[in-house]
Amino acid sequence: MTVPFRTNKEIMAGIPLADDHLTRGGLLAYPTETVYGLGSAPTEAALRALAQLKGRPPRKPFLLLVASRVMATAQGLVFTSAAEAMADAFWPGPLTLVLRGGEGQLPDGLRGKEGGIAVRQTSHKGMARLIGFRGVPLTSTSANRPGGSPAPGAMMVAELFREAVDQQTLMILDGGVLGNVPPSTLVDCTDRVPKMIREGALPRDELRRAVGRLAP
Repeated sequence: MTVPFRTNKEIMAGIPLADDHLTRGGLLAYPTETVYGLGSAPTEAALRALAQLKGRPPRKPFLLLVASRVMATAQGLVFTSAAEAMADAFWPGPLTLVLRGGEGQLPDGLRGKEGGIAVRQTSHKGMARLIGFRGVPLTSTSANRPGGSPAPGAMMVAELFREAVDQQTLMILDGGVLGNVPPSTLVDCTDRVPKMIREGALPRDELRRAVGRLAP
């Protein structure tokens, strides 16, 4: 099922449909501020289904999208001084921070080898409204097969994951074709001194201009 998700009217109509689908354990494909993503409710069962859909290697974690920093802290995630400064400067936006915490509240399948969970406050207005409506984060991974480029639009998502769409386990929110935007910049904030994992849409120099010595 593909649901229009561009205009304010379409977004308002699509939110309860997507919410119901996620609540029933379904998977979602959706636009973000960078690339199209695949996601689920933050449960172990849903994460297993998402990994199977994408063909993702075992033990490779997904990230979380939140609608606000309050939502992240409500899940038990801990912001270091560096994480707070970068979030102040660049959230919502294409910056993913790996944070400690969340034990007992978030699935271990989200946790990376460094012990943290990757989280981003999305600046996509439609997705922020959906996540805010649900009151819990949405898991996220790029909408592609391993080794392939992320799908730029809903039609390509449907082609890549046709079986899941036909079986109605995957709902697609059609936010139009996205531009050629790099993935989010990824920074490990599990220790006091942050480390750059992936330099993406936000260059390292921009982080340093904004937060100085607190940048990686």
